[in-house]
Amino acid sequence: MERYNFNEIEKKWQNEWEEKSIFKVNEDPEKEKYYVLEMFPYPSGKLHMGHVRNYSIGDVVARYKKMNGFNILHPIGWDAFGLPAENAAIKNNIHPDIWTKQNIAEMKRQLKQLGLSYDWDREVTTCNEEYYKWTQWIFVQLYKSGLAYKKKSAVNWCPSCETVLANEQVVNGKCERCETTVVKKNLEQWYFKITDYAQRLLDDLDLLEGWPEKVKTMQKNWIGKSYGSEMTFEIEGMEESMEVFTTRPDTTYGVTFMVFAPEHPLLYEMVKGTEYESGYNAFMDKIRTSSDIERTSANIEKEGFFTGKYCINPLSGARIPIYAANYVLMGYGTGAIMAVPAHDERDFEFAKKYGLKIIPVITPEDTLLTEEMEEAYIGSGKMINSGKFNGLDSREAIDKVSEYMEEAGIGKRTVNFRLRDWLISRQRYWGAPIPILFCEKCGEVPVPEEDLPVKLPTDVAFSGKGDSPLGTSDTFVETTCPICGGKARREVDTMDTFVCSSWYFLRYTDAQNDKEIFSRENAKYWMNVDQYIGGVEHAILHLLYARFFNKFLYDQGLSPETEPFKNLLTQGMVLKDGSKMSKSKGNVVSPEEIIAKYGADTARLFILFASPPEKDLEWSDAGVEGSFRFLNRVWRLAHYVMEDVKAKGR
Repeated sequence: MERYNFNEIEKKWQNEWEEKSIFKVNEDPEKEKYYVLEMFPYPSGKLHMGHVRNYSIGDVVARYKKMNGFNILHPIGWDAFGLPAENAAIKNNIHPDIWTKQNIAEMKRQLKQLGLSYDWDREVTTCNEEYYKWTQWIFVQLYKSGLAYKKKSAVNWCPSCETVLANEQVVNGKCERCETTVVKKNLEQWYFKITDYAQRLLDDLDLLEGWPEKVKTMQKNWIGKSYGSEMTFEIEGMEESMEVFTTRPDTTYGVTFMVFAPEHPLLYEMVKGTEYESGYNAFMDKIRTSSDIERTSANIEKEGFFTGKYCINPLSGARIPIYAANYVLMGYGTGAIMAVPAHDERDFEFAKKYGLKIIPVITPEDTLLTEEMEEAYIGSGKMINSGKFNGLDSREAIDKVSEYMEEAGIGKRTVNFRLRDWLISRQRYWGAPIPILFCEKCGEVPVPEEDLPVKLPTDVAFSGKGDSPLGTSDTFVETTCPICGGKARREVDTMDTFVCSSWYFLRYTDAQNDKEIFSRENAKYWMNVDQYIGGVEHAILHLLYARFFNKFLYDQGLSPETEPFKNLLTQGMVLKDGSKMSKSKGNVVSPEEIIAKYGADTARLFILFASPPEKDLEWSDAGVEGSFRFLNRVWRLAHYVMEDVKAKGR
């Protein structure tokens, strides 16, 4: 009997699929559509087993739906900007574009070797001018809508990578990529005002019935809506006052000190020219080496610095000291916290360390708390030491105190979100240039749409040191103001790569369009994505940013759906010996080696059968062997049946 020759069989059918464009798709109003999408890869140069799992799952869904008569959109592309290409350029003296395109060619060959049912005519590459022209176009629309702005702020800075890092990219105070100690640096940075969409992003999670609950919960917690009051604390000796947000206005009489984020601009004004200035500067130098995640950890030692200034408790009239404290972040609320040590564990620890007053204002029903407390009491109870509110249940007092402050003009009820505006500036070359000019006469000017794309220059110096490499190109930096015709300078920062990946799913609906970002008719036919597939590590940033972009484009009349992804599958990792595959652990299995030895169908069969798609998969050589034997049995059975059919003339 003829043996199962996977090399011959797989090559034969893969060639036929490509020659006949079997998977090429067009819009067909007479057929029901189904849009299957796996998160597109970064072109690192080699596929790994995580890729194989992700794309095999999507391929099964696409083929199944196609066999059931759906018009299938199943595209692929490349999330091609990013720091690795720039680092490779410095290390190997090769342009990032060349390095990236070589990697894309290699990975494209590997994907085709796997026999995946992609419509390659819709391939997109985010580093191509034809794509990032429209990324820049979206920036301009956001800018015109007041949703893109520039401000100075303290950011995580890696001195080695010479770029800004998100909080999630700082691990134990070090850069996750190069392990250099991260410092805080004040820079002028571009932001997207995602906070304007916070409520909609939260509310519309209820529309996502096809999403895992854990992902929706992660997004809900990240957005972090809280109800409370904002009140005014007057600062002695200064014209400025401080607005403070709290979810517990009932504890205001227990405020015995104020803690500011060390980076708060008011703090320097407080200490400037005083005996406290040098101590504050030393404290700031120490804080700069801690990430925001470390500073808010429950386990970190609470540290502070007294500024020499006092503010006034708006309810009790008490004079309370102002401290800089490491556990307060500039990015949440107003950057200052009213400290209630009797009823907050962090504040209690801080007060004990610095010998500050502790005044209980809530006591349990069966106990009367005094200032000699051994730990913070965080439960509910009766109000004490709170003037006219004494005796009230603390839960009732939240509304009563809020109402009183509004009537007295010293506070107001408000809503706060944990979500911060999206910092998109990156001081590196390999990203989409930010399409803004600076003119001495006209100020900040967006690049006219007809002049897009702002192309990356080739005459740059990749030193790995200093500011953005774009700043080394005079031909790029020096330009003309489109308003007055005078001299102007280009913005030299590039955009966070998450910007490019926040709308690619829409470009797939009309990937070859060079007249507009995409056809509204095509988007209306294909959107939203019926099945989105990717790792749970993208549950917050990528998925939240994509939802924000889609909502903005919906508001602009471009996207036909308010949510981009109807159903979401977060597949598990591929493990070996109980750990995630990685070169450093020496437990990597090469997809190419498996395909060469057993064929693509064996690799796909094992990766699909070994574990439910949402669970982690433990690699098994024996499992691969078993999958190969199974396919051989299927081949022999099919061959036997065909011979029997031929023999009987049927």
